[in-house]
Amino acid sequence: MSYLFGNAGPERRPKSAGLKSSTKDKIEGTARTAAGIIKEETGKAMDNPELRHEGVADQFVGNTQKSIGKIKKALGS
Repeated sequence: MSYLFGNAGPERRPKSAGLKSSTKDKIEGTARTAAGIIKEETGKAMDNPELRHEGVADQFVGNTQKSIGKIKKALGS
């Protein structure tokens, strides 16, 4: 019945809600890099160049995001 009366239950926040921006960037970058590696290897195994290239691109974006997180940490953001 809490849906009738607003948020009467415990507050629901994403797991990363309490993390610093720099930490969040590093975690998300690591996850994206890992997903990219999986895509790249799957593309190689399935002889699918499009999936392989998508995996390489995801790795690049993930590594860039991790670097942004490191820079933010160094600057104290």
